[in-house]
Formats: sequence, structure tokens, C-alpha cells
Amino acid sequence: MALERTPEPELMDGLEQVRSYAAADFNDSDQAMCERLAELCGGDPGPQLVDLGCGPGNITFRLARRWPDAAVLGLDGAPQMLAVARQRAATQPELAGRLMFEQALLPLVDPGEWEGAFSMVVGNSLLHHLHDPAVLWQVVAQLAAPGAFVYIQDLRRPASVEAVEALVVPQTEGAPEVLRRDYRASLHAAFTLEEVEQQLLEAGLADKLQVAPLQERYLEVWGRLG
Repeated sequence: MALERTPEPELMDGLEQVRSYAAADFNDSDQAMCERLAELCGGDPGPQLVDLGCGPGNITFRLARRWPDAAVLGLDGAPQMLAVARQRAATQPELAGRLMFEQALLPLVDPGEWEGAFSMVVGNSLLHHLHDPAVLWQVVAQLAAPGAFVYIQDLRRPASVEAVEALVVPQTEGAPEVLRRDYRASLHAAFTLEEVEQQLLEAGLADKLQVAPLQERYLEVWGRLG
């Protein structure tokens, strides 16, 4: 029987969780994501990038270093995560003036100056956190400038409980308990590729964005909003 989606509970446990994520070694996967982005967008993301659900800034920093002519904004709803991201940014003066972190809750009630401002909209492992996935596609459409490149990467829900455990055990070996627990809950909360295809159809984005499996654990959505 297929594994039913179990929406993720609120998992923020304060500094223990934040520090675990900030200290975790995501170097290989983060680097691979930036290389994939460069490949798909043709190497030019434009002048203004936004990282949705930036957390402690792992991807945001990589975007800023990969494209030194672009301004990069990291958005997240958790003040604890943003505090760590800003602390890390303060130690990297070469990024000053083009790297910012701001608190934003989804959905954006009033996107204000951000509306239609970004030439690239990136989200890494944000979709499965949302009880209403339509929120993400609404926010993407709000923030993307005409012709903006969009890239969303997230976990793909496994077929069974056994398949979940087959991923959790090797992927979290030696990790703090908070990360093992989060990863297991995230796999249960993730969507299947077919579910994301339906979300794009309902959001009116199916003719602009495409979705495909990525390795054994992920799916990716990409395209330009013309």
C-alpha cells in the first residue's frame, strides 16, 4: 500500500535544531544544487535572486558566491534560523551590500517591494513543510519578475514505511537525533511527483514549469515564468 502523506508538525526546537542544521555538512548536495541551477538557467540567473526558506543560509551563501554580480535575498519564517544566517554573514565582508536575510511568513500577505522583483526564485526543501502546497506556487508567482527562472528542489515521498527507513538509516548515520527525527518526518510529509504535477496544473503553471525525479530521494521543478 502506498505511503499516505503525513503533514509535518511544527519541528522548530530552538537553538539545538538551528545549530544542528548550521553545522551539518551539506557541502556536496548544496554544491550540486548550484551546479544544477547554472546548467538549467544557462549560467545567467539575472541581477536579483531570492532563496525561499533559506534557514541558516547554506544555499543563500552559495548563490552569492556562485554569481558575484547578483544581489541575493534569503527569506525564512524562523527568527532563530535568520539569527544564525546573519551572524554567519557578518563574518564575510566580501558579500556585504548584496546579501540580505529577512523574516517572511508564507503566504506573503503583502509582498510589497518584493513583488515581481526577482530574476531567479529558488527553494530548497520548503514545499514539504507547507500544509497547503498552493501557497508556495502563489508566492513564486508573486515574487518572480517576467521571464524569471524558477528552481524548486524537495524530497520525494517514498512508496512505503520500509522505503522511508531505508533512506533514513544510511543518510543520517552519526547525525544528531533532531536531524534524524526531522528527516523521517520530512519524508512522510513530502509529495510524490504526480502530486506536484497536479499542484502546478491547479496553479496555472503546468505550461511554464516542469517537474522530474532527481536521484532516489528528490524531485525538482524548473522553468521560466514568461
